[in-house]
Order: sequence, then C-alpha cells, then structure tokens
Amino acid sequence: MVKRAEVWLVDFDKPVGSVAQQRWPCVVVSPEEMDEYLNTLILAPMSTRELPAPFRIPVQFLGREGLILLDQICTMEKSRLIRRLGAIEEETMAKALEVLQEVFAY
Repeated sequence: MVKRAEVWLVDFDKPVGSVAQQRWPCVVVSPEEMDEYLNTLILAPMSTRELPAPFRIPVQFLGREGLILLDQICTMEKSRLIRRLGAIEEETMAKALEVLQEVFAY
C-alpha cells in the first residue's frame, strides 16, 4: 500500500506545460484512507531547481536540497508509479499539509 509522505518516481507519460520531464519524483499527499479505496493518488512533484515561492516547501531528500511544489499538485493513477524512492521526514510532511490547508481554506 502506498503511504502519505512516501516519495515515488512517477511516469507523467505525455508532459504538458511546465512539466518538462516524463519521470518525476513526487510526494504522496493523499491519506492512506483515500489511497486504499481509489486507483488514484494526490501527489506533489519535487524539484532540485531553485524556484522558491510561498507554496514550495524546502526538503532534503537522498542527500539533495530541493522543493516540494505544492502549487503543482496533481492526481495520478497508481499505475503510473515506477518505484518507491523513500519518504520525507514527518516534520516536512506536516509543514506541507499545513500549507495545503492554507491554500484550500480560502
């Protein structure tokens, strides 16, 4: 079962707009309760480019500094998951959920 805060390499197949790569590491932001019943996940892409913005959370993952791009969350089918890369720290996930709550509160 896929769990919140896990990082997966995701196949975006035919990228559109500002998504330049076909494969991208993403953090699972949807809760396990949703993931258990649906064939889709809510994901937030990660980037190592320096593109800071109010809704981008700094993250250190696999020894690299980067950002979780909460302004680019998406829903993807589980079949697009290529492989699990690990998980982000609980503190970072808590911050990401806090920011998402602010975004959707308005």
